[in-house]
Amino acid sequence: MTNEIKKISKNEWEIPKHGTMNVPAVIFASEKLMEKIQKDRTIEQIKNVASMPGIVKRAIAMSDCHEGYGFPVGGVAAFDIENGCISPGGIGFDINCGVRLLTTNLEKKDVEPKIKQLMNELFNNIPCGVGGESNLRLTDQELDEVLNTGLDWALKNDYALKEDLERCEENGHMKTADASKVSQRAKSRGRKQLGTLGAGNHFVEVQIVDDIYDKDIAKIFGITKKDQIVVMIHSGSRGLGHQVCSDYLRAIEEEFGDIVSKLPEKDLAYAPTGSKLAKDYVGAMSSSANFGWCNRQLITYYVRKSFNTIFGDTKLNLLYDVAHNIAKIEEYKIDNKLKKLYVHRKGATRAFGPGHKEIPKVYRDVGQPIILPGSMGTASYVLVGTDKAMNETFSSTPHGAGRLMSRHEANRLFTGEQITKDLAKEKIYIKAASVRGISEEAPNAYKDVDEVVKVADEVGIGKKIARLRPLGVIKG
Repeated sequence: MTNEIKKISKNEWEIPKHGTMNVPAVIFASEKLMEKIQKDRTIEQIKNVASMPGIVKRAIAMSDCHEGYGFPVGGVAAFDIENGCISPGGIGFDINCGVRLLTTNLEKKDVEPKIKQLMNELFNNIPCGVGGESNLRLTDQELDEVLNTGLDWALKNDYALKEDLERCEENGHMKTADASKVSQRAKSRGRKQLGTLGAGNHFVEVQIVDDIYDKDIAKIFGITKKDQIVVMIHSGSRGLGHQVCSDYLRAIEEEFGDIVSKLPEKDLAYAPTGSKLAKDYVGAMSSSANFGWCNRQLITYYVRKSFNTIFGDTKLNLLYDVAHNIAKIEEYKIDNKLKKLYVHRKGATRAFGPGHKEIPKVYRDVGQPIILPGSMGTASYVLVGTDKAMNETFSSTPHGAGRLMSRHEANRLFTGEQITKDLAKEKIYIKAASVRGISEEAPNAYKDVDEVVKVADEVGIGKKIARLRPLGVIKG
């Protein structure tokens, strides 16, 4: 442990403001997790974030944090809307990579005997893998409508239910979107990818409710009993969002080269909030977020279709959909004054506490649902947002287990065949577009999700509601 890191509570560590830092940095982690966090460049990166212009209060790293491009994954930072900055590296390449959870009226006894049949049906209906292509063929006008209106487009075209929009962050439509700020190359990459799973850590997982910690809130969320079947969908804005991030990093480097040249890491490149380039990026990033929500909605449409094929008329209700990689304007009290801030979340989940106006009415009295996926073959969680998160972390909590090793290292240490066999012993059926896609996402390549969630729960920035475990997984 370096001398600059001070333990200030059981699961909270602080790097006091010093050197070029404008604010202190805080890391939420147990002793066990902190040992792993110090093995990469996370500490250095969160200090760099704390040195950025217009940052307010503190730079934050969540319990699932690890080294990323510019910002660490699991990083949260809020910048003054007038005198701050917007950083694509503080959002990430997979804009609106996020997750949603569907509840069903089925139980383990209904699904387990047909799990292979169900996973094959899902795999056949949902295009997976790096080259997976959508069945949709969108005109330029239709693609722009997706980018500008998000889930409004999906509802209009019968891919969504009205309740789906109500139970989605931002109602699945960021009003700051401007499709004209998305390059033709980005649009070209996204055109054939709407409704596709992609590769990497993205998945569709059929899960069982394994434990319930708060029965009252769980019931409000639609989780009513152990062994209930739920479905988790994890995907993002695919090649479109990746290209938007690349385009604007390049544009910022060209326009603000003097700023970028002085940064400790060029992936921290930013545009001052008042600049035209910052506003253009917000329009393009918001469009990518809308594409991400539509992507998960189309996958939801295929999931519902698959369940109905195998089990007859089945009700799959959206519990909630949350973004993990995004920046948005939110209001917080800073020095006893309400201020509008650009809150960057890169690998972190929004976690509004009870009463917040942006929470769907059905959940508003208890707080915002948080969907937190584990690694392949391990548990996932449902949590709920808290007042403490609103006060301490700009309404943010961890987003998953967090990588422990690179994909290259995982491929060197594990084989897809062995992982498939190991999961089968646990009665988990996996279907993937490539063997490499399985080895890259080996459970041991990630941190212990139970430990990550335990920290969030004990700190009070995300209260545990239910634990889920996988029955079947499809991957790219």
